[in-house]
Amino acid sequence: MSVTPVEKLFAVLNETADILKEELSCTYLDALAETGENLFHGTILQEELSEITQKRLEKVYKDINLSGFSSEQIRKAYQLAILKGMQENVQPNHQMTPDAVGMFIGYLVNRFIGQGSYRLLDPAVGTGNLLSAVLNQQPDKTITSIGIEIDDLLIKLAYTNANLQQHGVQFFNQDSLEPLFVDPVDAVVCDLPVGYYPNDVRAAEYEIRAEHGHTYAHHLFIEQGTRHLKPGGYLFFIIPNGLFESEQSPQLHDFIKKHLNMQAVLQLPRSLFKSEHAAKSILIAQKKGENIKAPKQALLAQLPKLSNGPAMENIIQKIDTWIAENKG
Repeated sequence: MSVTPVEKLFAVLNETADILKEELSCTYLDALAETGENLFHGTILQEELSEITQKRLEKVYKDINLSGFSSEQIRKAYQLAILKGMQENVQPNHQMTPDAVGMFIGYLVNRFIGQGSYRLLDPAVGTGNLLSAVLNQQPDKTITSIGIEIDDLLIKLAYTNANLQQHGVQFFNQDSLEPLFVDPVDAVVCDLPVGYYPNDVRAAEYEIRAEHGHTYAHHLFIEQGTRHLKPGGYLFFIIPNGLFESEQSPQLHDFIKKHLNMQAVLQLPRSLFKSEHAAKSILIAQKKGENIKAPKQALLAQLPKLSNGPAMENIIQKIDTWIAENKG
């Protein structure tokens, strides 16, 4: 049976990560970041390895040449290895955007952002999977991209992910809701981290802050993304379906009305999520500014299964028609 390029690369990442995990007494994900760096630099960077381990690694690495793989093949193989590592060591903040969703957001960004070169921000970049899926959909554009992540391990994986795919991403390891020293961008993509933000002092500096108790982090991310957008720039956010129905939603409604023009809410297929409660949608909004017109009406749609080709073609046609009629 023939092995696909993704399977071949995954097998190398997996085997070498297991070897490094054992030798360095670290987690699989830490070892994955290390082996990714080795592959990128074309040499073994860990000086503390025994000679036998070095030889074992060299034997596996010599069968692989990254230049023979596309960015998408590298992203998918690396993603499979990350998913394996996350199953071993589950943490609530270590969750990846489903593959098909990342690719669909890449299509949406491409359709809404017309210019050939632009600036793109992901303020909760995680392992970099969503950001790189978006970049891989637009190989003909010059994109300056920025990723921000508070988790040390996730940003290490994201950095290696970007290197392997030859994406020049600028990464910042910090709390994304603290002040960001980032020039304004044309688009923001984000799989919003859902939950309460514990830093009430910082939250008090936001318009969307809760009147009592902790503010929802996902609300603050919407405001932070808007702050860093150029007028006329676009937000592409994966949001919980109940975003506009919580006890804190009045502040969110007021903020959106004041600063953004809603473009679309596309409900993702229920089959992608473990429960109704976990189901999500894609929110697209444009920052208000001079000569920026609101659409005649926002596009609201329920997406079919993303693997259903004919139904997806139908939705894409609907989106293309809406863009032609509404996008200024």
